[in-house]
Order: sequence, then C-alpha cells, then structure tokens
Amino acid sequence: MAGLWDLGAMKSLTGKLLVAAPQLTDPNFSQTVVFMIQHEPQGAFGVVLNRPSDKSLSEVWELIGKEPCDADQLVHIGGPVPGPLLALHTLEPQSDQEILPGLYVTGQENAFQALVDHDDAKYRFFSGHSGWADGQLEDELNAGGWLTSEATVDDVFSDCETLWKRVTSRIGLQIIAPGLRPEQIPEDPGMN
Repeated sequence: MAGLWDLGAMKSLTGKLLVAAPQLTDPNFSQTVVFMIQHEPQGAFGVVLNRPSDKSLSEVWELIGKEPCDADQLVHIGGPVPGPLLALHTLEPQSDQEILPGLYVTGQENAFQALVDHDDAKYRFFSGHSGWADGQLEDELNAGGWLTSEATVDDVFSDCETLWKRVTSRIGLQIIAPGLRPEQIPEDPGMN
C-alpha cells in the first residue's frame, strides 16, 4: 500500500514550503522553513530560508568573487548537505531555473556577480542545502515531521526570525478556517 505522501500519487513539492512540525527535534531542522527547489521520484532538495550564518556575503565573496563586493547581507545555511553556493533571486537573465513566477535559482559565479551589481534584484545566498534520497522525504512527511504550504516570493525574502511562526500560523488557519482568507480573521478573536 502506498503511503499518504507517495510521490506517484501526489504533486511535486517543487516551489513549496516544507515547514518543520513543532515536534521535529533534529537540530538541523528544528523550527525551519525549507524552500523546495526540486522534488522528483529520485529525491528532493531545497534550502532552509530561516538560518542565517554569521558570515556576510562580502566575507564569503572574498573566497569566490573576482570583483569587490560590499554586500553586508548574511549568507544563509541552506542545510546540512555541503554543496556549492546557491542564490535565489528575482533577476531572470541570471537564472538557471525558474522555481516560482519571478523567482529563480542559480549556482553560477558569473550570475552571482550580476546579482550583487544589480540595484533592483532581490537575492539571498545559501551555503549548503537540504537533501533527501528517493522516498526519504515522503517517509518523513508520513511520520508527521513536516508540514507543507504554498510559497510566495515574499516568503523567500521575508524576515528570518518570524518566518517559521508566520507560516505555521498560516497552515493552522488553513486547517481551522479553510474558507477564510487570513486578512478576514482578527488577530485577537476575543475582540470579535
């Protein structure tokens, strides 16, 4: 019998948010929100949106960049799997792949330079990623370790400190009041 989250019976989670359930205690993922870049029968990978490192992009840039970079934005820890630097961004010409309308991913050094040089581009850099082998993510979903939610470009670039709480609240509202839009529910229902 196929599990609830058998990928053959469900849609891909590419472009969605994978949200650590409150009971998930793995220190790599406790209270994290993962943006899924790829989810296929062979496996899945994404990046943790709410784990900034203590290194600025300019510090990391000294190791990879050919031109100076004065970006003080922190590089995020994308997950426990080592890998090349990745960027989620809004600049289509520098795209390797579009994940959501207007949101792209790249791992190319020449694209990184264009991103940091472009005044209007939104971008976030990630060192490492989160990865799952064939069937592993589905098993974790079936065990209740993760919740899922639609993602927006605003989610990807939003405040890291409040992201997990905001998204879990959004999921809760979808469960208890599926017909209501979030803006229709007062922040203090007792005032209703």
